[in-house]
Amino acid sequence: MSTSVYLCRSEDLLEGGLAQPFDVVHTGQRCRAFAVRFEGSVHAYLNRCTHIPMELDWQPNQIFDDSGQWLLCATHGAAYAPDSGACVGGPCRGGLVKIVVHEAQGVVHWHTSQDLHPVEF
Repeated sequence: MSTSVYLCRSEDLLEGGLAQPFDVVHTGQRCRAFAVRFEGSVHAYLNRCTHIPMELDWQPNQIFDDSGQWLLCATHGAAYAPDSGACVGGPCRGGLVKIVVHEAQGVVHWHTSQDLHPVEF
């Protein structure tokens, strides 16, 4: 059963702009995740490169390349499609782990799954 978890206001995600970070527990491990806006839609992923499990950011919350068309791992240059998380170039091993999100009435939520939960305080 999926639960909806508040992520941010819609206006916090600008087209091709800074990512909105959030923490999750994925398969029992605490991880960073992020949401971005691309071609008008919100997409979210674990912030973990598939080449070597490192966060993608080259500056805090900066995951898009300079063109705003690709998500780019700052460490080894692996590139991912913002709308699917699929590897499109560089040393990738598969695609990013996608997190289901929805946007309604100016708010973005992410959804839990069997392997994905909010961090408990």
